[in-house]
Amino acid sequence: MDPEQQRQKMLKTPMPKLIMSLGLPTVASQLVSTIYNTADTYFVSQIGTSAAAAVGVVFALMSIFQALGYGVGMGANSLISRRLGAGKVEEANRYASSAFAASFLLGCLVMALGLLFLEPLMRLLGSTETMLPHSVAYARIILMGAPFFTCSFTMNNLLRSEGKAMMAMIGLCTGGLLNVGLDPLFIFTFGMGTAGAALATIISQVISFCILISFYLRKKTVIELRAGNISHKFSDYTLIVTTGAPTFCRQGLASLASAMLNRRAAVFGDAAVAAITISNKVYLLVRNIVLGIGQGATPVMGYNYGAGDKKRTREAFSFATKIGTVICVTAAALLAWRAGDVIGWFRDDPAVIEIGTKALYFACGVMPVMAFSTYVNQLYQSLGLRASATFLACCRQGICFIPLAYLLPWLLGLTGVQMLQPGADLLTFFVSVPFLIRLFHRELKLD
Repeated sequence: MDPEQQRQKMLKTPMPKLIMSLGLPTVASQLVSTIYNTADTYFVSQIGTSAAAAVGVVFALMSIFQALGYGVGMGANSLISRRLGAGKVEEANRYASSAFAASFLLGCLVMALGLLFLEPLMRLLGSTETMLPHSVAYARIILMGAPFFTCSFTMNNLLRSEGKAMMAMIGLCTGGLLNVGLDPLFIFTFGMGTAGAALATIISQVISFCILISFYLRKKTVIELRAGNISHKFSDYTLIVTTGAPTFCRQGLASLASAMLNRRAAVFGDAAVAAITISNKVYLLVRNIVLGIGQGATPVMGYNYGAGDKKRTREAFSFATKIGTVICVTAAALLAWRAGDVIGWFRDDPAVIEIGTKALYFACGVMPVMAFSTYVNQLYQSLGLRASATFLACCRQGICFIPLAYLLPWLLGLTGVQMLQPGADLLTFFVSVPFLIRLFHRELKLD
């Protein structure tokens, strides 16, 4: 499919068919990010409670990889989809190649700094002395794969920017399934423990990287990744970074929030850290499905907005929100019904099950409003409204989360820790409502 054919597909295909064709593969791709860590959490939990808690600590580090890779990738995604919608293919090529180069360099920087300050970093992220041997062993290997993580996340977004969600799914899902198979092999058969889980993740991520980049090398894409396309203009990188700022903030604050949550839970012991980690992994599983639908709709909104079709832009947002809300309501009902069994599946420890079950109940209570606030943020970002999109991205795990992180545990103890993330999500929903009303009355007002 040449660039013009792809453009017509994005501008003319009926919205339900278009978003589902892009959203379902993107959901699968998004779930892989959870699968990598959820599989590790499940298998490492068989070693012990402290080991399970250590995976939660290193998850905060992996959120930094995601912040960099997805931040650069989503910044380029918004720019590319709007340029392709306007028929400006060469500009799209320049942004894509520059984003890939920037992502690789950022991954190398994180790897070097992380290995240099490994133990202090683990303590900063919430590791206790009993967790430290496990978290250091896991993080040391994970850091060696940082450039592959960041570049894979970026390429995933570049493929989706031109509507090639299926290719992105193939690359990431292959790695995710491989990780599930390798985890028990390295952890138990080879007796490598926590380090084995990390090695399985790295091998899987390298395979994903090779598959994703092969699509560009074999010229299966509209976009071309070439050294000659890499921009030498600082302004291009500034535009990519500022457009991707909502994702940088969203993912970067996820790392900060995870570290704060670990530290608040650690006051109540390793069982509390393990329980909150497991509950949040389940919550994240649903959130990633919601994000996948939204990220499938993002290039559709960008294409149509770039082409001047406000009606289809609004239609894309509305359809995605309806589908996402149905998913959230259904997931909340099912998880609340079997919350104890879900937590126990990860770790058969009475203290972990009791704490984790209550945390999951709170999460289910706010889950039905998750899709709306997520898609309002993604709509702003897809239209290139950087300041408002960045503010909204900072709400969930920054502006709303940080004050609650100090207030709720002080007022309610462990219950406050369990309520922390759901409480921040509820506040974010209330903030998002007036932002959508303003956007529909200004940028997307129909003539």
